[in-house]
Amino acid sequence: MSESHNIFLTGGTGYMGSRLASLLLRRGHKVRALVRGKSPNLPAGCDAVSGDALSDSYAPQVAGTDTFIHLVGVAHPGPSKAAEFRSIDLKALQCAVRAASGAGVRHFVFVSVAHPSPVMKAYIAVREECEQIIGAGGMNATILRPWYVLGPGHRWPYALVPFYWMMERIPATRERALRLGLVTLPQMIQTMAAAVESPPNGVRVLDVPAIRGQDW
Repeated sequence: MSESHNIFLTGGTGYMGSRLASLLLRRGHKVRALVRGKSPNLPAGCDAVSGDALSDSYAPQVAGTDTFIHLVGVAHPGPSKAAEFRSIDLKALQCAVRAASGAGVRHFVFVSVAHPSPVMKAYIAVREECEQIIGAGGMNATILRPWYVLGPGHRWPYALVPFYWMMERIPATRERALRLGLVTLPQMIQTMAAAVESPPNGVRVLDVPAIRGQDW
């Protein structure tokens, strides 16, 4: 059994956050999740902290935690949401880094996106800016860079699996195919939990091959 961690989680009621909170609790960690509203959809044993991810008001509630996992972001990113990426994704990350740094958090975990890429340039630009802010914050950090996460309601890219299989075996396209490859929701959740239990010294980046195999 690894050391138990006290974790602050934003996005805890979301697609990945709710599943991650359940896994972390099962593995013996304490989880405090930032939520909006009075009836949060959180697993039993998860402490709810009412607040707004776009405000610094929740910062005092981060005290006493050693790990901060930030999962807030615009749902279903697309080219038409460039303004939202800055007003939501970037602002929420700025608040999270300030809160974590002010509380003396030792490990910051962030889900970014694989880059470079010829598409989703506005989204990638904001995520790159978020990574730079994390790096400048001085905390140990784990940054995950998936491209597309397969799971419930997100299955259409399974049709691309044969294409990826072929591209990964051609030397000229192998690196890009692996970097922009598909990962599953369980792979993401397991990787984040493993990252919590094995914090780095400095900033650690986990790309698609690392998320798939946790070989790090």
